[in-house]
Amino acid sequence: MNQLLLARHGETEWSASGRHTSRTDLPLTDNGRRLARRLAPRLSDRGFALVLTSPLRRAVETCELAGLGDTAAVRDELREWDYGDYEGITTAEIQRRRPGWSLWRDGCPNGEIAADVGARADRVIAEVRAARADAAAFGHGHMLRVLAARWLGLAPEDGALFALATGTLSTLGYEHGTAVIVSWSELPS
Repeated sequence: MNQLLLARHGETEWSASGRHTSRTDLPLTDNGRRLARRLAPRLSDRGFALVLTSPLRRAVETCELAGLGDTAAVRDELREWDYGDYEGITTAEIQRRRPGWSLWRDGCPNGEIAADVGARADRVIAEVRAARADAAAFGHGHMLRVLAARWLGLAPEDGALFALATGTLSTLGYEHGTAVIVSWSELPS
């Protein structure tokens, strides 16, 4: 049974400061490019039947620096959760406006709710499973967390349970026919 490697893009100015970044197409920082290059040795000896990336430049650049840009196909389904009115601001700022707010429970005004992101994740999973061979996906923190939850058969909101650092690799796979997380949020050495 196939595995799906998830690569969260390297650091951006906004990810470093905790600002919600979906549609804003930010470049990687110098540290983000360093993190992306560190992925290459872990990926170079793997054969992937399918390499997918979000269309946003932080994911595309991470894919390129990790050495898989030549084989990658862009999938809009991998773009980050649309934060709508909360684009560019931090959770603390949102909670000052809306006490008790949770992205996972409440979603974003003029943006997406968890079910919307889950539906996109399900389309990616269907494509990966149809490939019947190992795949890699380059994307964003909240989207990849939802993708992991859906891989496991959990509700999209359960992505809240999986913290995911920038520039890390995670592996989804199977154990005795059951979908599992093989590794999570590993920073390559």
